[in-house]
Amino acid sequence: MITTHPAAKYVGELKPALPSRAFEPERSRLLWLPAHGTVIAAGITCIAQGWLPTLVVPLLSLVIGLSFAGLAFLAHETLHGAVVRGRGLRFAVGLLAFLPFTLSPRLWVAWHNRMHHGNANKPGVDPDVYPTLAEHRASWLVRLSTDWLGVGRGRLRGLTSLCIGFTVHGLHVLLTAGRRGYLPPRELARARLETLLGLGAWLTLGWVAGPVAFVFGYVVPLLVGNAVVMGYIFTNHALSPLTRVNDPLTNSLSVTVPGWVDFLTMRFGFHVEHHLFPWMSSRHAPVVRELILERWPERYQSMPLWRALLAVHRSPRVYVDDGTLLDPETGRRVPTLSARVAPSRSTHRSTPPRRPQRPPRAA
Repeated sequence: MITTHPAAKYVGELKPALPSRAFEPERSRLLWLPAHGTVIAAGITCIAQGWLPTLVVPLLSLVIGLSFAGLAFLAHETLHGAVVRGRGLRFAVGLLAFLPFTLSPRLWVAWHNRMHHGNANKPGVDPDVYPTLAEHRASWLVRLSTDWLGVGRGRLRGLTSLCIGFTVHGLHVLLTAGRRGYLPPRELARARLETLLGLGAWLTLGWVAGPVAFVFGYVVPLLVGNAVVMGYIFTNHALSPLTRVNDPLTNSLSVTVPGWVDFLTMRFGFHVEHHLFPWMSSRHAPVVRELILERWPERYQSMPLWRALLAVHRSPRVYVDDGTLLDPETGRRVPTLSARVAPSRSTHRSTPPRRPQRPPRAA
């Protein structure tokens, strides 16, 4: 039996130990918006005008795709209220930053902030959780997404999910949001309109700039952006057990990456920390990690991103019970991560930085 505690237990103990400044909006994060926007606009212009050698164009597509992903990380933090507080400004930034993925910010807030964060890895409730065996048997669409197109079980075709997963899942949530009650009818209609306007903007770009600019300025970068974002999302909870109590130290996994990757991805890998304090900028996540390691070193779960991705690739994606993943075709069972098998405190000590006297100022 996996012992779980509500997130409020951890938050109640950690919050008094954190500096008050950690809970203030980090407005300087908004600088990522013009930075990534300039890269995208300049890159698409260079491709459309034919200013670059042919062999350089795919490399530029890669750079544009990295900026697509960077904007998604900015939208994520902004829509949690960690960058600016005003609702109108949050939505404006979210609309622009999620434009590459044609994702409505109001849909994201309902889907991600409310439903996912409030019910992480809770079967039948969390929109992002992988299916139980009963759900797998009941739906051919679930079987298609997990057995054929899904990541895991050592299948190379799982790369399909890596390259289109964020966009496709966003569309799926939009199409099912009304039936599942994520948004009231009027808000749902606005979310659909925002999605259509985003799609129209990119189709207009394709019509004006031409097919080459559309493919290498949007389609290829979209695949790259999906891959970067999904590379993190796959590791957030897919290796963790189902939980009936929302316990981030049990149902979430943090991943470690080189410092320059941490900088470019806005410390998105600090996922346990984020689920404890979603309204706090991840700029302060290393301080939260140090405090967790001081109090619950045996419960905290973290590993390098590459190792987590390899584990996801090799494991099945259907839950036969809360703590076991099953391959329905072969019957192979793989235990999930849990507090019972979490690494020791010493394993983590080499990963996070030393606890600073005040939250770091780096972007």
